Amino acid sequence: MAIEHVSDTARWVAVYRAMETERPDAIFKDPFARRLAGDRGEAIVNEMKHGRSMAWAMIVRTAVFDEIILDVIKREKVDLVINLACGLDARAWRLDVPADLRWVDVDFPVMIDYKTEVMKNEKPVCRYEAIATDLTDERARTALFARLGAGAQRALVISEGLLIYLTPDDVSKLARALHAQQSFRWWVIDIAHPQLLQMMTKMWGKNVSGGNAPFLFAPEEGTGFFLPLGWREKSFRASMEEARRLKREMAGMWFWGFLAKLRSKKQQEIFKRFSGTVLFERT
Repeated sequence: MAIEHVSDTARWVAVYRAMETERPDAIFKDPFARRLAGDRGEAIVNEMKHGRSMAWAMIVRTAVFDEIILDVIKREKVDLVINLACGLDARAWRLDVPADLRWVDVDFPVMIDYKTEVMKNEKPVCRYEAIATDLTDERARTALFARLGAGAQRALVISEGLLIYLTPDDVSKLARALHAQQSFRWWVIDIAHPQLLQMMTKMWGKNVSGGNAPFLFAPEEGTGFFLPLGWREKSFRASMEEARRLKREMAGMWFWGFLAKLRSKKQQEIFKRFSGTVLFERT
């Protein structure tokens, strides 16, 4: 298996970011993606079933996260961005954010070390810090959040591509830990419906499970899962609608849309929120 650890999925996504960057009509530019993905990233994508044809979903996700992050930073005067399970995300080098913004990347030591080495000669656009922490270690996570929370007033938390690899119990603990910090005001996540999780597991389950990174989290209640944990939905950007807006729809998407119109109203609502990017605000 090319995927040996959940961190390897970051290389998978980096290849997709590189693919988009190299298009003449690219909807975002990540000039570091190809270098960060490396040969290992290419091997992972080549091993995945429909590895390249399904790139649209993560490309759209990247673009939508970019838009939300930039909007919240500007509109809400954010003073700290905390990028949980940052992987090979190069936003601290490529986004147009204020130079005095504090940006903190958090991930496993192996990922932080690799990314730091690759990017050592590049200058971030803002005040950047990389912290190696296992986010499933409650003691380490609590200490980290307390330190970061004490040093900010208006923090935005990002967790792109993280929650799907956690159990519902781990997601609940993470949500509560974030809410415990008064300065953590907003949180951006991506979320999938249980039916989509089943489809993803059927398509890629062997690859990700072989690397001890199975798909686990797709709550039946959707974003309602987070409300008792202190986080309410401020906006939901449906992946398929955003793909249409950004002209990055999957081949044959029109057919799936046609079939959805023939379903019950309940099924149509499920289809609308099959997957998406969510901006939460603390309650």
